[in-house]
Amino acid sequence: MRNGIIVDSACDVDKKYIEDENCIIAFVPLTLQVEDKVFTDDENLCIDEYLAHMEASSLGVKTSAPSPGSFLERFGLADNIFVVTLSNKLSATYQSAVTAKRMYMEEYSKKFIHIFDSLSASVGEGVIALKIAELLKNGIPNANVVDQVNQFMKGMRTYFILDKYDNLIKTGRINPYIAKIASFLNVKPICADDQKGEIKLLDKARGYTKSMKRLVEIIKANTPDIETRIISIAHVKCLEKALALKDELLKHLTVKDIMIQECRGLTTTYANRGGLVVAV
Repeated sequence: MRNGIIVDSACDVDKKYIEDENCIIAFVPLTLQVEDKVFTDDENLCIDEYLAHMEASSLGVKTSAPSPGSFLERFGLADNIFVVTLSNKLSATYQSAVTAKRMYMEEYSKKFIHIFDSLSASVGEGVIALKIAELLKNGIPNANVVDQVNQFMKGMRTYFILDKYDNLIKTGRINPYIAKIASFLNVKPICADDQKGEIKLLDKARGYTKSMKRLVEIIKANTPDIETRIISIAHVKCLEKALALKDELLKHLTVKDIMIQECRGLTTTYANRGGLVVAV
């Protein structure tokens, strides 16, 4: 039987780490709108073009969750379906997936479909997808996969270090005066999900070097089983910073693996150019 992992486009994960002959991953795109130009956050999205439009606009980006129909189209890809969505506190994507499952089961009934609300975003969703794939490849039964992934998520955190605040200002998610002072003083806030689906400020430091060191300290203090975990780093056009963070992590931590990838459109919208997202 073939397994399928369906994620929305807020999920930053490379297909090559998941797909094999028995498991496929499919992305359901969100829609991003800059003024009157609409972008579909799929594999055809040019991040450079999207960033140029976003940075040139004085208005915030409008994002739209995928419809239930977008999930329905992908439920037929495999015999067993595991869905991972953006936090329900940040988007209506989870509800769209739930509605799609109900519609599908009413018509076909005999299909295993489980939906995980990641309570996170970006590589937070990504490491959950990786965990699902790992368990499936080890032949773990569906019900046990659900239990083990739920347990895994309890110890998972997603962290952010931002360089710019442009779209957060435009969308009213941060006070422009505070953002201006932070930029002037080169203060880099370290944010994280609160494990309830929302984002909070954990700490702040002057400059990327100090903020990276502080983030490593936070990860070490809050991840007792770090040796068993994969750390995933996503970046918005700042590969050198991502590599520097990887080096800093490896100086102080023993981990299963560290993966680096570029952010897709949705994460780029809020992390902005120079932003880093880390999940463990």
